[in-house]
Amino acid sequence: MKMEIPLQCRMLTLCLLCLLFSFQAAATPWKDMPPSEVEATLDKKFAEGKYSPKGADTCLMCHKKSATVMALFDNVHGSTHSSASPMADLQCEACHGPMGNHNKGGKEPMITFGKDAPVAAEKQNSVCLSCHQDDKRMAWEGSHHNSADIPCASCHLIHAAKDPVQQRTTEVEVCTTCHLEQKADIHKRSSHPVENGQMVCSDCHNPHGSLGESSLKQMSINENCYACHAEKRGPKLWEHAPVTDNCASCHQVHGSVNEAMLTTKAPQLCQQCHASVGHTSNAQFGTAPSAFTAGQSCMNCHSQIHGSNHPSGKLLQR
Repeated sequence: MKMEIPLQCRMLTLCLLCLLFSFQAAATPWKDMPPSEVEATLDKKFAEGKYSPKGADTCLMCHKKSATVMALFDNVHGSTHSSASPMADLQCEACHGPMGNHNKGGKEPMITFGKDAPVAAEKQNSVCLSCHQDDKRMAWEGSHHNSADIPCASCHLIHAAKDPVQQRTTEVEVCTTCHLEQKADIHKRSSHPVENGQMVCSDCHNPHGSLGESSLKQMSINENCYACHAEKRGPKLWEHAPVTDNCASCHQVHGSVNEAMLTTKAPQLCQQCHASVGHTSNAQFGTAPSAFTAGQSCMNCHSQIHGSNHPSGKLLQR
């Protein structure tokens, strides 16, 4: 026999279900919100400008037990003595945005930083760039990292006494977490002294972008190389065309399995431009002795391969 449920009971059940679902929705962590909802809420908070009158004191009521949060006070961002520090103005909210009702249950979103943050990289970076505007960052717009939507906090560690990417002992480790091809090259038998710490990536590159190619600090590859290899700089009386054009025509700049970081072994490297036809010595392999392949190969005779100032150095032999 089918029992009829009274209308009042059905209405009560429906109300209880609605209350349960509303409680679950309210209990959903804001980090699980869709990015569009997070963005909309943040924009509304900025428009309303609901900053906390007590600043960091309000934030630390909940966050002071976090060692990561408290580490901020060990660097310049947490300094209370610098007028340029966030702690001198809106404090935590200077970077994380207005608190609004975030402290009432933690359901309202704040700007968070890093590659896993639900806030778009553009919004994250706009916070950093609101203070960090100088000639080193003038080419950030359109740079490789900006075009790839890389947040500043993917490389920089703000809540720390020392930022690893700004320390020469740890900079390369940070860069090579993404640049894996270059990481492999610097471990090859012939490379710049990056592995032993004598050089770091920022000696040649500006990670915030530059007016040159590959984010180089100079306007061209050659100018970048000449910063250290001044003896290769011309003009020379007798110049080698690929040298004046681009060092990378012959050298693999991050490292190579060949001597002197050459892209290919000589004589094959030289023969990419110079045909062996008509040359006094053709390449011979095996046990037969040949000045063309033994020792420095072509450089056995053409030793001044980067250019010569000798009056008789037309063939780069002197």
